[in-house]
Amino acid sequence: MASFITYGMALTIGLPFYFKHLRTVVNAKWLWLAIVICSGWTNTAYVYAVINGEVMRVTLLFYLAPLWTIIFSRLILGEKLQRIGYVVVGFSFMGVLLMMWQADGRLPLPANLAEWMGLSAGISFALTNVTVKKSSAISIQAKSIGIWIGGVIVALPLILLQGHAFSAWDQYTSSVWLLLFIIGLAMIGITLCIQYGLMHVAANRAIVILLFELVVSATTVYWFTSESLNAREWVGAAMIMIASLFSGQLEQKESL
Repeated sequence: MASFITYGMALTIGLPFYFKHLRTVVNAKWLWLAIVICSGWTNTAYVYAVINGEVMRVTLLFYLAPLWTIIFSRLILGEKLQRIGYVVVGFSFMGVLLMMWQADGRLPLPANLAEWMGLSAGISFALTNVTVKKSSAISIQAKSIGIWIGGVIVALPLILLQGHAFSAWDQYTSSVWLLLFIIGLAMIGITLCIQYGLMHVAANRAIVILLFELVVSATTVYWFTSESLNAREWVGAAMIMIASLFSGQLEQKESL
């Protein structure tokens, strides 16, 4: 519901200003639709995962995105996998296997629905970034509108499945609505900044910059929750982060 309201507010505020930019979608309708669906799933799945799972584990699974970015860049953009790309793939897989290792011999897979959602959010995030890169003919404003629409229409069926969600609106206090409005405004700025960055920075490098979210997540979790990672999980997390940092070198290698 929080995603539905905040993205709905961003859409309501931003659409009148950027509506004219939708004409850039005419020759790339399918790419724009892919951005709508992929970004919508990214946002909804990630919010669900963070609310219902362990924040650091979910965030780390989400930041396997460099691995999926390499794969999608090869399939969609035709970029060849350099040697550094194999390092990223190897470290990413080894890191997640170590972090998810089960002592009883079970397969090292995400432990619950929240972690699966976090993993799927990372996959759709990588696909969104590559699609944004491919759709250079679509303006940043039109892509942003697509992302706001995606946040609304993907969240809506999940809300309807809950049945009681809309009936709870009258229980929201004025401070809750004010906070949601502020987040909606922030979504406009965040979306435009990310789209601008993706158009001027390689997708792999952009994900490395976004890794700062891990630092923020770790700090927030430390102060506000009782979550913690054990030593094995920290080693796996470090391998995932190292792989992501290596992925930032892909652009440099390809330009040499």
